[in-house]
Amino acid sequence: MRVSLPARIAIGLAALFSVFHLVLGVASFPFVRDVGPVVACMALYAAASAVAIFLPGRTLPVWAACFSLATALVMPVIAAPVVDLTVKDDSITWWVAAVGTLMVVLVVRGRRAFAWVGVGFVTVFGVVWAGPGAFGALGLVGNLTWVAVATGFAVAMDRATRTTRDFIRAEQETADWQAAQDAHVFERQFRLSQTTRMALPMLQQVIDRGGDLTDAERAECLHLEQAIRDEIRGRSLLSDDVRDEVMRLRRRGATVQLHDDGGLDDLEIDELRRVHAEIAGALRRAREADNVIVRTVAEGSEAAVTIVGLRLDTAASESAALGVGSDDDGDEDDSVVLWTEIPRRATV
Repeated sequence: MRVSLPARIAIGLAALFSVFHLVLGVASFPFVRDVGPVVACMALYAAASAVAIFLPGRTLPVWAACFSLATALVMPVIAAPVVDLTVKDDSITWWVAAVGTLMVVLVVRGRRAFAWVGVGFVTVFGVVWAGPGAFGALGLVGNLTWVAVATGFAVAMDRATRTTRDFIRAEQETADWQAAQDAHVFERQFRLSQTTRMALPMLQQVIDRGGDLTDAERAECLHLEQAIRDEIRGRSLLSDDVRDEVMRLRRRGATVQLHDDGGLDDLEIDELRRVHAEIAGALRRAREADNVIVRTVAEGSEAAVTIVGLRLDTAASESAALGVGSDDDGDEDDSVVLWTEIPRRATV
């Protein structure tokens, strides 16, 4: 919701009231003993009002609030000595209402404590200076009333703002929860459909034969079971070409491990297709390997995927791949059939 128009109206009204008090200050010149202190109060009030009204931001900075409070404390002390209370003209005590208006601005700008200190001081000063009868005659009641009304309004607005913020947060959390549930349902349905598409023909064959399968068919069942695990553990590494190459390696007798640690999540679709194509090409080059390990690399690395193809014996092959084997046995380097890193970004 846009609030720029109401904010401009509020600023305009505050500025109008402030100018009105300055006009009253000018009108009081003929009725005061000395014009100098009145002019000084007018200049100080104009500066404090301009800072409090036009300074950007929702909450007034502390230094600006202190300046306005200091103005409210100084104006009565400077203006009161030149006022003749026997003169029946309301303009001579213009500074009382001016301080009240300035304190209302402080309340609206989020500095209620400063405002109450200022209006409290003017009230006590007025009663001490002009007597108890001045409580109503000088407009001190009006000051307290307006500051109280502004405080109540500000408190209500703060509560409404917090409530609105809570509702927005709850709505966002609900939307996130719904999105997570939808994603969970979609992922489950996708995996079920993928598993069904892969396993249904073999399951139908098992049913038709009553479980009496040949050794080759049993091996094919194991390959399908491993392919289904790939869909869970290495989904981002898979494309149709990669699936075909992995199945060829397994049918030849090799062990293929796919580990998706989330390192491809930040890739664009074109880069991901390139990575899949390079994985499929690397698997074609690893047909002499007995153990092939495909693993994603964490984000932040220049490589996206590492592929290692090892010959048996497995223990010696893994030691050679890690570079921890014996320096005297030069044959261990022959156990690494393939070692390749696929870059995260295409190189020109």
